[in-house]
Amino acid sequence: MSDGAPHSTQDLPLPGPLVPGLVLDGFRLDEHLHQGGMANLWAVTRVEPGDGLPLIMKLPRIKGGEDPATIVGFEVEQMLMPALKGPHVPRYIARGDWTRQAYIVMERIDGPSLRPRLDDAPLPLDEVVDIGIKVATALHALHRQHVVHLDIKPSNIMFRPDGVAVLVDFGLSRHSQLPDLLEEEFELPMGTGPYMSPEQVQFVRNDPRSDLFALGVMLYHLATGERPFGQPSSVRGLRRRLYIDPVPPRALRAEIPPWLQELILHCLEVKAERRYQSAAQLALDLQRPEGIALTRRAERLQTSSVVKTFKRWFFALGAEPSPAASVDEQVARSPIIMAAVDTEAATPALLAQLQETVRRLVQAEPGARLACVSVMKTARIGMDELTDKAGQSLHVKQLIALKHWARPISRALALEDGRLTFHVLEAPDAAQALIEFAAKARVDHLVMGASGSSALRRYLGSVSAQVVAEAECSVTVVRAS
Repeated sequence: MSDGAPHSTQDLPLPGPLVPGLVLDGFRLDEHLHQGGMANLWAVTRVEPGDGLPLIMKLPRIKGGEDPATIVGFEVEQMLMPALKGPHVPRYIARGDWTRQAYIVMERIDGPSLRPRLDDAPLPLDEVVDIGIKVATALHALHRQHVVHLDIKPSNIMFRPDGVAVLVDFGLSRHSQLPDLLEEEFELPMGTGPYMSPEQVQFVRNDPRSDLFALGVMLYHLATGERPFGQPSSVRGLRRRLYIDPVPPRALRAEIPPWLQELILHCLEVKAERRYQSAAQLALDLQRPEGIALTRRAERLQTSSVVKTFKRWFFALGAEPSPAASVDEQVARSPIIMAAVDTEAATPALLAQLQETVRRLVQAEPGARLACVSVMKTARIGMDELTDKAGQSLHVKQLIALKHWARPISRALALEDGRLTFHVLEAPDAAQALIEFAAKARVDHLVMGASGSSALRRYLGSVSAQVVAEAECSVTVVRAS
């Protein structure tokens, strides 16, 4: 492996001809799959019997005269791939030393990339949302492994047969606990023009919210058929996104609902601190759009006025990006806290104690997202009464009660739009509904109540015990004092 020192292509040995049947370090080249600007991809198999996992070998294109970033980017990927785990990245198998032949062998994803779907854009909106959920989920998993991808685009997103999104091509990525070879050796923006975030244009490479900007660009394109910032090829063209608003999506496609425009434009904010603060928070809104607070972004049908655009251009001339936290710090300070509230059965004392516990937790995490959740129990078999005797919707009544419970928290902490959402789940099994919501929303901390009274212990106690036993996140159970 390289030690990260600068290279000249003259120092590297020219590889021999790559042909089907060639055996390289125990891997037989079977079929040439693709030749890109930076690498060749070959389907390979182990010479010695293995686990039968389909494999792919990635080899850098080195013929002399290449952009040195090609070589360093391959070094970066060789360094990062062994550190990545989970279903949202290809499984790492082996790598080859530069002194003989550099390569990376990894799992071959038996599914398509997202790139062909761009040709069919605009896509059905339910498909756009589904893609967004899957990619945001994959980004959350990546960011929790200390990595910002920095080149999120359709060709770098693949899907397993079960639909799970897989992120590929980590040549421009930044790992917070490993050396950043690209930053050490180059002084130009790194990324793919249409998808680069404003801070990438300003040479910032450690902010995970850059990947959320890129996802916003993809969702915009898939929903409207247009790129929000065109396809710039110069630094001057890239800098236009620091002061030019994209055309609002609903101006291009009227059937886009206001909540989806709100979400997309939220991703595309120039300043990272005004975007979604984590991929998990974005995924939650895509899964539960009824909780999205609509702002002026949702109503917009035109770009900013000439005067406002000129002001933004003027201030962008010498603007420096805000100091960015590392990916680890940003993920840690942007948790999702879930308050499971039984507004119907819990005692006033328990509701008050739960309220105070949640307030303290959210106050301690200034970037936290608070999801207030209650369960409307339904029958497993047969029809449920959906209204009370006065004809009012039971779902709406429960939602109002949940908002009433959270109002003191919202007032005390001055929670702005987007940090506080409400969700009424309809399910026959309250515990299972809470566990599933927490898993899908990537909740970090779940807070719920358990009554001390014998009448309620049988219900609330059993629910809290099951949640504590099965939830993937940390759980705090509050009892009335």
